[in-house]
Amino acid sequence: MDKDTSSTRRGGLKMATKLSILTTKARGNPKERFTSLMHLLNEDFLEECFYCLKRDKAVGVDGVKVAEYGENLTENIKDLVGRMRNWQYRPKPARRVYIPKGGGKMRPLGITSVEDKIVQLGLKRILEAIYEADFIAVSFGFRPGRNCHQAVDTIYEAVMVKYTNYIADIDIERFFDTVDHKELMALLKKRIADPNILRLIGRFLKAGYMEEGKFHQADEGTPQGSILSPVLANVYLHYCLDLWFEQDFKKQAIAYCQLIRYADDGVATFQKKADATMFETEVVKRLAKFGLKISKEKSRTIPFGRYPFASAQKQGKKLDTFDFLGFTFYCTTSRRGNFLLGRKTSKKKYRQKMGELKKWLKAVRNRCKLKEWWGILGRKLEGHYRYYGISGNMKEMQSYHSQAISKTFKWVNRRSQKKSYNWLQFCRYLQNNPLPKPRIHHSYPVLW
Repeated sequence: MDKDTSSTRRGGLKMATKLSILTTKARGNPKERFTSLMHLLNEDFLEECFYCLKRDKAVGVDGVKVAEYGENLTENIKDLVGRMRNWQYRPKPARRVYIPKGGGKMRPLGITSVEDKIVQLGLKRILEAIYEADFIAVSFGFRPGRNCHQAVDTIYEAVMVKYTNYIADIDIERFFDTVDHKELMALLKKRIADPNILRLIGRFLKAGYMEEGKFHQADEGTPQGSILSPVLANVYLHYCLDLWFEQDFKKQAIAYCQLIRYADDGVATFQKKADATMFETEVVKRLAKFGLKISKEKSRTIPFGRYPFASAQKQGKKLDTFDFLGFTFYCTTSRRGNFLLGRKTSKKKYRQKMGELKKWLKAVRNRCKLKEWWGILGRKLEGHYRYYGISGNMKEMQSYHSQAISKTFKWVNRRSQKKSYNWLQFCRYLQNNPLPKPRIHHSYPVLW
């Protein structure tokens, strides 16, 4: 299954060329509608998509693992393509599971079958080839070559260099559960005129999900956890929010303003209070046209930036902070007394990550020997530091590291009634088998 044949490599190169041609056409003619796309979902392309799947992911409703599907890959893909051409292929319902969201809430995820993942990945790559030519700089989520740290750096630039005096924190209420299917299909038709591709996407949207042995029909929304959902979400928000802000709202604004969006979360920065106030009203109206609502609990506008901070200091007050992508942004000063945008792990995410680590330590301590899961613990810590390791956040990361060591010692000694290690023995083991330590992976962006 893992053998990469020369024919697969040739097919991959050929497909990459075709997708590149799509992007060139889309960029060259922003109004062109693509009429022939279904033929791209051929055997070579879908086999290439299979090899891109992660092997250790949870199984769908059919219980088939990636490795099992790959044992007879050529025949399976051939059969899949045949059923797609005859319209006998129908996506299976997603298997619904729940993961902690923070604040005691749970987030629903849809786990799709291996076969559906292959087709979804093929569709995703085709859609990205077209829409990446259209998407604008304000969006950072689930796009090739873009990530959350770039969004964080863009906020840093907006506050440190641009004329930011107000921040609007935007959160769309239950976005992935409330996307209007008819509206989404209408938006897709602005660029896609191939009825077969549209029909296939429609089938995925209507596939529904299984929960506790019962089938649930999906009349709206795109399931989180699906490979296809992020690009469909970006298409939806590109038309209903990004373009509106850049082409319509900015024309009405009297001064500088900027939108930074990551999936369904966003931040808008403003120089003038009048623009911030207008945005609060207009964005609600705009999203309502597409069946979306702003979360009143999580969305607000606050004074924020260099001049509001100076004014607050004179009055002996503190400015409000805001959270975005797991970080808390706040106004402070550097060691030299200059204005600085501070960034640190948000309290909500800190508690959530510590809770997840505690739960994992509690579960793994009796499954296998310490030396077998110690390396996994190291990778978990390294993953945390790579994400939260931004300039200004060392204190929070050191706190996380200290708490992680303390909790590990605690749960190592709860494997039996007799303690496995005293503190000195544990420190010796830690010295001989060191865990990753916090370090900065993402420095402040160069602005001048």
